Amino acid sequence: MSNTDLDARIRMAAFEHVRSLGEVHDHLTANELSPGFLFEGQRIPLVNPQRGIFRPRQMRYLLSIKTVFPRPGARVWYDDQRDVHRQIFDGEEMVEYAFMGKNPEAADNRWLREAFENGIPVIYFLGVAPGRYEAILPVFISGWDADGLKARVAFGLPEQEELVPPGNALERRYALRVVKQRLHQASFREAVIGAYDGRCALSGLPEQRLLDAAHIVSDKNEKLGQPIVPNGLPLSKIHHAAFDAHLIGIDPDYRLHVSDRLLDQNDGPILESLKRLDGEKLHLPNREKDRPDRDRLAIRFKRFRAAA
Repeated sequence: MSNTDLDARIRMAAFEHVRSLGEVHDHLTANELSPGFLFEGQRIPLVNPQRGIFRPRQMRYLLSIKTVFPRPGARVWYDDQRDVHRQIFDGEEMVEYAFMGKNPEAADNRWLREAFENGIPVIYFLGVAPGRYEAILPVFISGWDADGLKARVAFGLPEQEELVPPGNALERRYALRVVKQRLHQASFREAVIGAYDGRCALSGLPEQRLLDAAHIVSDKNEKLGQPIVPNGLPLSKIHHAAFDAHLIGIDPDYRLHVSDRLLDQNDGPILESLKRLDGEKLHLPNREKDRPDRDRLAIRFKRFRAAA
């Protein structure tokens, strides 16, 4: 078997493993990434903890690139750590990825060039919060600039069957638009759930994998629907559904209201747990600036009353 054939088989196994991780975890951390995965009895790493550009020794070509989300006050080592989110939201087709160091012929940077020259699909572990990553695949190195010490990254089309680079500007724009939506959702969720210490604002449930970041005012509202913490609430799946259906309301004084539709029913412990919320107070975040915006709550509560 040629090195190219072996590389392709390992690559497809890596992609499948990362996709399976994404089905279980909203975002990936070192706990999920560090073990790598098994391929024909060998452990294949997914990332290098100290470096953003990675090729396992068993593979011929680059497997993954990574951009960390800096911790508050931490040193920013590369410009793309600070700018990649802005590039994605402001961009039209592609984003830039900084070389490792100042030597374009360093091994890491040659891997980028080889991936560019051979159209190799790779995984992009994009930081969305300190220590947490959104896995985006496939992505392609679509340019390599030795003088500027940077590469260009194009995102692959979602659900594409063949792992080939987007064929034109229209496809690149569409793929980037999908990534923007994912990043918007991921960043909003991380910020909201983090502000509430990983607990449901209604029930106090502490399991983050069961929590959603609910908008108080829908993001369809251009004026008030921004993805900011005061417009969000961490809610368990059932509480999110009840909130969206106007079966549970929250007034501007942070008091919970349960609709008569639910209060008048008697059907088991789950329903009873929802009914017991009536008259309770919302669990609030520690920082006052993260608390739900009262004006937004007033708008949402008015709709709850209208739906009663």
